Amino acid sequence: MKIVIVGGVAGGATAAARLRRLDEQAEIVVFERSGFISYANCGLPYYIGDVITDSDQLTLQTPESFHSRFRVSMKVHHEVTALHPEKHMVSVKNLETGEEFQETYDKLILSPGAKPTQPKLPGTNIDKLFTLRTVEDTLHIKDYIQKNHPKSAILAGGGFIGLELAENLRELGMEVTIVQRPKQLMNPFDSDMAAFIHNEMRKHGVKLALGHTVEGFRETQDGVQVLLKDEAPLQADMVVLAIGVTPDTKLAKEAGLELGIKGSILVNEHMQTSVPDIYAVGDAVQVKHYVTGQAALISLAGPANKQGRIVADHICGKNSSYPGSQGSSVIKVFDMTAAVTGVNETNAKKAGLNVDKVVLSPMSHAGYYPGGKVMTMKVVFEKETYRILGAQIVGYEGVDKRIDVLATAIHADMKAQDLAELDLAYAPPYSSAKDPVNLAGFMIENISDGTLKQFHIEDVKNLPHDGSVTLLDTRTPGEYQRGHVDGFVNIPVDNLRERLEEIPKEKPVYVMCQSGLRSYIATRILEGNGYTSYNFSGGFRFYDAVMNDRCLIETATACGMDLKEK
Repeated sequence: MKIVIVGGVAGGATAAARLRRLDEQAEIVVFERSGFISYANCGLPYYIGDVITDSDQLTLQTPESFHSRFRVSMKVHHEVTALHPEKHMVSVKNLETGEEFQETYDKLILSPGAKPTQPKLPGTNIDKLFTLRTVEDTLHIKDYIQKNHPKSAILAGGGFIGLELAENLRELGMEVTIVQRPKQLMNPFDSDMAAFIHNEMRKHGVKLALGHTVEGFRETQDGVQVLLKDEAPLQADMVVLAIGVTPDTKLAKEAGLELGIKGSILVNEHMQTSVPDIYAVGDAVQVKHYVTGQAALISLAGPANKQGRIVADHICGKNSSYPGSQGSSVIKVFDMTAAVTGVNETNAKKAGLNVDKVVLSPMSHAGYYPGGKVMTMKVVFEKETYRILGAQIVGYEGVDKRIDVLATAIHADMKAQDLAELDLAYAPPYSSAKDPVNLAGFMIENISDGTLKQFHIEDVKNLPHDGSVTLLDTRTPGEYQRGHVDGFVNIPVDNLRERLEEIPKEKPVYVMCQSGLRSYIATRILEGNGYTSYNFSGGFRFYDAVMNDRCLIETATACGMDLKEK
């Protein structure tokens, strides 16, 4: 059997290696148009920032090492220019010699990946405007920086690559501005959770121009101008387009393969396309979102590698199938870590799901052990069924392991209350006896049995101030004086029982504290004494961070480019 693979990075390289492990006799040929195979896209910004100093470390295998181990013919600088499904043949061009030839196959695997989204705007051909997707792109940017020593950069786009590159350029001492139309970075997160990411970026000197529409680019004597709609242009020494990626499916479209959203390749659960003997994997394919069941594009290395393995299995007679992508991901944001899995609240609502959530601020490990830091967790679940839909965590130590536990719980179709029962490892330097994941489960369990009633940040602005409800802040007087929500009166939780006569029993009580814990205790005191009470999800710390961030974004949008920290 002869298998031809188009693309030798994550999905293609994985498929080739798995094929060889399952079939020692198969002829396997991989065509890769770049000069590198099996490289780590996620590591590219860190080479630019000198965190990774050896470019050879960006590639997990070379064509020579891959052939030596797997006897796979890895042909780099070879571009497949056309597919001929009826002939079981592809047209190929050797980019080094210009030679063109045709290659036959029994099975064909398409792993073309995605390409940086190139907006149809004036000035995208300027020499000082870059994209970052391949090793060659990385070397090009690195060479430009070393030769020209730019002092400033504008990044158009605030996704994974944009944030990682912003951090690395800042570490090189450059002034960095991120500009984009959406009013938040990192679309997989809800805007309230993204506020903590924004704060970390600003804290390290990255300017955020959110809610601004880029209309083009203009080269100047001093660098590049980024032209904005209804705003004065931004100026920098260099610009990087990081506004996202588009499935690279030109070959598939021209060959008549059925396409899905945004021109992606349609595949079934075995990663088979609409044309016999042709499979497709990676960033170019439409997948099913594991949580919503809806069509999705999820450009992550993990899914691409899994899909490559499944294709190889299926070609070799195994009944492997792909259940869908969950979108689990994690990113370093300077000193902070941000992670997400499943679907966020915003997209869950767009999918028509009836959702609820809990927001909590647990410590990364036991509070009495030195070095613990607060993390912010948001767990989204479906009302009535209590199916876990997704989770987001922003913090420092321990974020990655908690998101992995929650990702596993989603994959296992656990109920949100079941998080309370998980038996998780505990030692003071690593966790608490009540792990943050357990705490989320306790909160949701309390909601399910009626012990806990909540109100959320979006409800605060609608709370009446006409005396029909009681607004109660249960923090210490010092905390209250440093900042509070208008209309909330201060009675510390430890004094509440002695001051119950100050609170009318016939009115519902909306309670807030710093993190949500003391206010929850207050609601239990109130409920035990015949009151109806609601606990604020996330606490004042959460409210303050989100509202300050929204104010900064709106101020920068309203007054042009006043991007300085407030």
